[in-house]
Amino acid sequence: MKNYTITVNGTAYDVTVEEGGAGSAVSAPKAAPAAPKAVPKAAPKAAPAGAQGSVKIQAPMPGKILAVKANAGQAVKKGEVVLVLEAMKMENEIVAPQDGTIAGVNVAVGGQVEAGDVLATMN
Repeated sequence: MKNYTITVNGTAYDVTVEEGGAGSAVSAPKAAPAAPKAVPKAAPKAAPAGAQGSVKIQAPMPGKILAVKANAGQAVKKGEVVLVLEAMKMENEIVAPQDGTIAGVNVAVGGQVEAGDVLATMN
């Protein structure tokens, strides 16, 4: 009998395989007690104290940050592209909801985000 640990989609399974001739059975996999690893998110850029803006720009869907088009302190107009988010192999432009100044950007290029995550803030 041999024991193996197999990881499928981030979940570890302990599997026991019995050695033998034809007709030998394999036990059903059991979930390993180890917790699955979380998908790493993009590390937020260090923002100066008080750089949290009153208007939050949130991710409308899960995806990967392809580009950051606006930086902290930059003035933007309503509808101007702030970030580019790739979701389901499509590039989605995340735009400023109103005129203002970017207070902080909370994501980096290549980072993974979930729906509702705050990508940037503005005043």
